[in-house]
Order: sequence, then C-alpha cells, then structure tokens
Amino acid sequence: MAALSAARAGVLACDACGLLSRSSTHASSARCPRCGTALAFRRPHAIQRTWALGIAAAICYVPANLLPVLTTQTLASSRADTIVSGVAGLYSSGSWPLALIVLVASAMIPLGKLAALAYLLIGVQRGAANATGDRTRLYRLVELIGRWSMLDVFVVTFVVALLQFGPVISSQPGPGLPFFAAVVILTMLAATSFDSRLIWDRTA
Repeated sequence: MAALSAARAGVLACDACGLLSRSSTHASSARCPRCGTALAFRRPHAIQRTWALGIAAAICYVPANLLPVLTTQTLASSRADTIVSGVAGLYSSGSWPLALIVLVASAMIPLGKLAALAYLLIGVQRGAANATGDRTRLYRLVELIGRWSMLDVFVVTFVVALLQFGPVISSQPGPGLPFFAAVVILTMLAATSFDSRLIWDRTA
C-alpha cells in the first residue's frame, strides 16, 4: 500500500514558519494563517528554476577559476593571481592550512554543490524511487554546506588585510572576483529553489 503523502491528505507546510495547514483546494492563492506566506503543495517550476540557476552558476564557474581574482602590486612588480595560482602561492609560502581552506571553499565546494544538485534533479525528472532517504540526506548536506559558501570571501578579505600591512604592497580585486561571487550566490539560490519533497513523490 502506498504511503499517504501530505499533498494527498491536503496538508500544507509553510516554508517560512513551518506551520501545518489543511487546505481543501490546490489553489495557488492559499496563504499561511500565521505569517501570510504563500502556500503550495510543491514549489512552482522548482525543477526549471533550479536547472537555470545551476547552469548559470556552472557558466560563471569557468571564468571565476580562469581569470585573476586578486592583483598585488609592489614598487618593483605586479602579480595577478587566479584561485589556483593563489592556492599554489599560499602553499609554497608555507601557509598550507590557508591554501587548503581556499581550495576547498573556492573550487571543491561549488563544484560539489553543482554536481549534487544535478544528480538530484536528474533523479526527480527520471522518477527514481530508490535511495530516496540517501538523496534527501544529500540535499540536506548541500543546504548545510551552503551556509559556509561565503567562507572564501572572508578568506580573501583576510589575505588582503594581511597584504595591506606591508608598506609597499597594495592589492586590488581582479576580474574573476565578480564571477566567483556570482557562483556563490547562484549556487545558494539553486539549492534553496529546489523542492526536496519532489524526491518522495514517486514513492507516494
């Protein structure tokens, strides 16, 4: 016997305050009686919106890693660093913990989030009914990692602050920094726009 889903039972959960409400209609005009947030059994166009944001983030990911994100200048020379060259420079200077943080936060986490969201979206569109619990845990992990998505921005700020202590050293943001910020923002929006309830629709 198929499990009774909340949608079939006519129960709606508010995304803002979590209040459960019973609705006799699937009308999109239903609102939470406590906070007034619009209610829906499933987020409208969640799959299309998540794909669009994810593809946009993947496009921005390329220039974010190829273009310089930081330019340092001294009286004698000027150096423009990409994320990879910056990681290599930090590692060669002995700051390997900072290099590891920048590598994980800048390259591995955004790529991992994009791969995880693509896997979840493909599973939903194919109507996969297996490993629903694992896929739900994967989505929760993506949400948890999303809370630390701005970590690399703080790391870059910290490195810039250290450079400014030198009397003949100055630093400026490079053209790759806006693309990196776009990747961070777009991946966060893609994760929040995905409706994890779609994972369980096939089993219900």
